[in-house]
Amino acid sequence: MTKSVDPVEPQSNILGQPRLYRVVYEKLLDEIKTGTYRPGERLPSEAVLCERFNTSRITIARALQILQRDGVVNRRAGSGSFVELPKSTGSLQFGLLIPDLGRTEIFDPICNGIMRSPAGEQHSLIWGHASATEGKRIEDAERLCKKFIQQKVAGVFFAPIEYLEGDDDINARLVSSLQAENIPVVMLDRTYEPYPLESSVDLVGIDNYRAGFVLAYHLGQQGARRIVFVARRRSANTVFERIDGYKAAIRSLKHDYEGHVFFGDVEDEGLIAKMLAEERPDGIVCGNDMTAAKLMRTLIDLGKRIPDDIRMVGVDDVSFARYLPVPLTTIHQNCDLMGHMAMMLMLDRLRNPKRSPVQMHVGFELVVRESCGTRHNST
Repeated sequence: MTKSVDPVEPQSNILGQPRLYRVVYEKLLDEIKTGTYRPGERLPSEAVLCERFNTSRITIARALQILQRDGVVNRRAGSGSFVELPKSTGSLQFGLLIPDLGRTEIFDPICNGIMRSPAGEQHSLIWGHASATEGKRIEDAERLCKKFIQQKVAGVFFAPIEYLEGDDDINARLVSSLQAENIPVVMLDRTYEPYPLESSVDLVGIDNYRAGFVLAYHLGQQGARRIVFVARRRSANTVFERIDGYKAAIRSLKHDYEGHVFFGDVEDEGLIAKMLAEERPDGIVCGNDMTAAKLMRTLIDLGKRIPDDIRMVGVDDVSFARYLPVPLTTIHQNCDLMGHMAMMLMLDRLRNPKRSPVQMHVGFELVVRESCGTRHNST
């Protein structure tokens, strides 16, 4: 059974803003990663940290407790908290199985985060070639998987292949092949299991349910009352999680409109015009930024003004999001931290091979731009 990290309290409030203990945790973790505090060095006292972050000792203690759980800090009674990297038997070699590398912008920074992680600085990563064609992606993924098994890597970081036609079992086969050789797997961003099944292996990503909730709820706060969710066909599992979050937000907003989920080609003007006529949306949550960019162009070609007629939001905060005809409000993922946590989760799995799978959620940020109707905070 999968368990979440920090299940006692949500890591974000209703609008996706991180809880203060998560702010403290991530700030101290970043300072340890960048060398502000070195291995063996004592962190400031809890009293000093309370003053620095203007918060309670309980909040500071919770942040330090998580750092200790993650193997970054050693808390010694009566002495304080000291930076301590996870112990290892020596340099290990890990494989990166990311067939979609280069197709989206999130995996490069995740991989960089893995490489820069202080927990893994003594270890090495094997990269693989990413193919552009559909069939070649599968072939290369299978080849890389066999290579990792032959080289007896200590573990594999795996991002499942998306948008497959005719081979929905490939991701499960790759994981099974690695597990048969007792090679641990940490999933990046998403699981290969059909939603809503829980992941059977460790996973690092954002809370996509909460992301969908935050986006729809934000549009509602901006005045939208008929909010539609739009996604491409054969979307990733993460999109279906966002859809459930969107539905929860629609219920929470208590508007007369019950919501609608549209799957289809957002560049098909006839299809989009039909959806607009039937649903009359004044707000749209898009499955990701690429969908939002294509839909925005179609809406503009149909004579719709954004955000005056329709407010829009997306997910990923890709580089072009701020340069669209109307800069896009979106969810920004902390990919560097995601990579860092993936390495820590992998090393913990090697130390505790029989523990239950963990689903680790990294905090996200709502980046507000003009597309949602708010013009004062363009990032």
